[in-house]
Amino acid sequence: MQIKEIDFKKKKADNFYFDLIDLEDILQRKPKDHNQFEHHKISFFVIVIITHGKGKHSINYKDYDYKKGTVFTLRKNNIHKFYKTNAQGKFLVFTENFVIRNSDKFETLKLFQLFNEMLSSPKLQLDSNEFGEIINLLHQIEQEHVQIEDKHSIEIIRNLIQILIHQLFRITSKRGANLSGKKYHLSFISLQELVEKECFESKKVAYYAKKMGVTPKTLNNVTQNIVGKSAKTFIDEIVILQIKRLIINSNLSFTEIAYQAGFDDSTNFFKYFRKKTGHSPKQFKENFK
Repeated sequence: MQIKEIDFKKKKADNFYFDLIDLEDILQRKPKDHNQFEHHKISFFVIVIITHGKGKHSINYKDYDYKKGTVFTLRKNNIHKFYKTNAQGKFLVFTENFVIRNSDKFETLKLFQLFNEMLSSPKLQLDSNEFGEIINLLHQIEQEHVQIEDKHSIEIIRNLIQILIHQLFRITSKRGANLSGKKYHLSFISLQELVEKECFESKKVAYYAKKMGVTPKTLNNVTQNIVGKSAKTFIDEIVILQIKRLIINSNLSFTEIAYQAGFDDSTNFFKYFRKKTGHSPKQFKENFK
């Protein structure tokens, strides 16, 4: 089964890549191109704010419990799925370009650290004061989006979204997440994008160092500084996530997956996967089901 990639869509016929959707509405829909209760990949950014009730949501094959005051941040290319629930909440859906208009590159990357699961958890649980602040912003966004809708609304919404992200950024940073404008941040993002694209080509630090025109020592400094891990560990984590996607969302045999993942010998693939996850590929697939 090939995983579905979902493009940005909205009911309103305008050219602005932003939408505000009720969780209840999403759960009741019957999309023609995918099933929201099965894993699918998104091509946009999402902020989820739970306002009432409890439930569970899957992000990159990990289930997260949620309740009132839970916030999820998902970046494009994340894989998620819904579970049926009576909870209530809001989904703020937007493209990268909607938010970063008139922003420079560094500020853009800084802003979207919040959505990078390599840097912080996609789940944030707000206390009552924090929840009140975020809900106030949400109400302002909803008012502009639903009630006012004049020629100024879209720019006001854009700025309110930026404020919302910065507020969440502040809350996350106060709790010790590694979100800051460190000197290695641009290099880290470049490395992450490169590894996500080419991890089945090579799992060696030297390969990516050469691609980026730096030394392996520099890449280790980058990953140690940003996520507190060696470059090799960081690369392996991305490789394992991509392998899991193949195991869950394809009809390929484990041997075929091994070769697609860049292993010359399926035995080495099985050893590698077990060493990194504690399970065989077969056990992982069965446990996931």
